[in-house]
Amino acid sequence: MSENTSMIEPQVEELLELSGSKFRLVTLASKRARQINAYFGQLGDGLGASIPPQVTSTARKPLSIAFEEIAATKIEPIERDFEAEALAEAQAAADAAAMDAEASDDAG
Repeated sequence: MSENTSMIEPQVEELLELSGSKFRLVTLASKRARQINAYFGQLGDGLGASIPPQVTSTARKPLSIAFEEIAATKIEPIERDFEAEALAEAQAAADAAAMDAEASDDAG
């Protein structure tokens, strides 16, 4: 029997393996597609603030280009440690409060 083939390239299964989850794939691809769309929108302006597509593609839609970039491992998800970020913010706030208290003691 023949293998199940699809017209979708790159394969969704491959993209899911690279991204780790459906949610992360959707988030990563949609953010990148918005960036690509912004790049194409500003081409005539000469601003150069957006990053151009990282793969050569025949696709015309930004989301398709984003999927191709993910499949080529040009775009990868970044793991954020929200707990460490929250601790760092709390420490910075505590340091700022301590400095304010010290400054008010020196002034008074």
